[in-house]
Amino acid sequence: MESLVSELYAIQAVKFGSFKLKSGILSPVYFDLRVIVSYPALMNQISDLLWQTANSAGIKYSSICGVPYTALPLATVICSTKGIPMLIRRKEAKDYGTKRMVEGTIIPEETCLIIEDVVTSGSSVLETAQILRKEGLKVTDAVVLLDREQGGRARLEKEGIRLHSVCSLSRLLEILHNQDKLDFDTVENVKTFIKTNACSPVKEIVNGSTKNLNNQSNVKRHFKEISYGARAQLPDIHPITAQLFKIMEKKQTNLCLAADVTNSKELLQLADSLGSEICILKTHVDILNDFNEDVFKELKAIANMHEFLIFEDRKFADIGNTVKHQYEGGVYKIAQWSDFVNAHVVPGPGVVKGLKEVGLPLKRGCLLIAEMSSEGSLATGDYTKAAVKLAEEHTDFVIGFVSSSNISGRSEFIHMTPGVQMQIGVDNLGQQYLNPEEVINKRASDVIIVGRGILCAKDRVEAARIYKKAGWEAYLNRLMSIKN
Repeated sequence: MESLVSELYAIQAVKFGSFKLKSGILSPVYFDLRVIVSYPALMNQISDLLWQTANSAGIKYSSICGVPYTALPLATVICSTKGIPMLIRRKEAKDYGTKRMVEGTIIPEETCLIIEDVVTSGSSVLETAQILRKEGLKVTDAVVLLDREQGGRARLEKEGIRLHSVCSLSRLLEILHNQDKLDFDTVENVKTFIKTNACSPVKEIVNGSTKNLNNQSNVKRHFKEISYGARAQLPDIHPITAQLFKIMEKKQTNLCLAADVTNSKELLQLADSLGSEICILKTHVDILNDFNEDVFKELKAIANMHEFLIFEDRKFADIGNTVKHQYEGGVYKIAQWSDFVNAHVVPGPGVVKGLKEVGLPLKRGCLLIAEMSSEGSLATGDYTKAAVKLAEEHTDFVIGFVSSSNISGRSEFIHMTPGVQMQIGVDNLGQQYLNPEEVINKRASDVIIVGRGILCAKDRVEAARIYKKAGWEAYLNRLMSIKN
């Protein structure tokens, strides 16, 4: 094992430093086992170790399937040298001919062994197993060269698949350290990363809440989890939403500051001092004691400098003609300076249509209030479903929701959750608080809205940085379900 690990290190199949994974997370360790195809002796050695691991475990199987693409040559070598039938799982079905997802002779009810190079969350093994099982094959075991020890083994076990590894990441670190190829600090840094970035259980969004699922075959994902940056590139994304996702990705923040202050000077000071930590500044223009139009000209300049959007929390809730005038005119002239606003759906489609007449030509957006963070809120159930339906009918103007969780499952919509503090609880006026991990990771929302958690802090800048970090880490944890 020592010689194998040493050679993998020598050919840079394993690297240490700072690497951006597919999920967007920066990892101190990266495995690129695709390079082994250029080293025939090493590829033969690894293939033999995989086969020996399967034999030592007493696994009974009739065929072998390698997870595409890196494990395909390994499975080929095993099958060729040991005389074992091989199956090839396609990444996508052909649009001509047989249109099969699995190539080879399939004998239903026989057992197929899966071969993989690296397991993190186990998602690629599960995906392959599901395709094989649909063809009538049994899948009970998988053999992997390296287990990153980030939750994949446990996840596979819940799906009835035993994982057998040639080597674990902790063992690899130990060997390289003993060979003086890694110093103590690097080893500890990787161990800490692995410990703090274990994959979460599989989740499903159901009626606006998340629940853990033990049976992957029953999972019906309502959405495909992708990064903020990838969502910004979706073809049907609203320009405001795309701009916001790009800001979030660039600044690595999903923090919205609820600037609920009553004088303009403090509002501008907050915007300037905390602008680098936030992606959105949420205002309540009607509580300012000294409002004037110049304040928002200056606020727009600050927003452009620090790259954040302005969200006026107006909560429009009237007939279309009235909200149209409230949005466009009056004292505040909200449409001139606010990138997006929000509205209740109680009035029906008219409230969106009225706002859209003003906002659409100005390339503005609107959030629908689908759920509220106050205790005893009536915005639940059918009300929430109606909000989602209304949003889907007006995607040219509605950009998402104010909600306590991901209620739509559509990557084009953004979900923003108010009432966020580090400690979960309820204040004396019925405001319910959730922490960033609960909101972003467990409930799959996109933006944390924080007010008193920052405004009441002795050091507002430091508090904002703490929330920014917590929100971003929760987002990265959510993305860990994606195989690097």
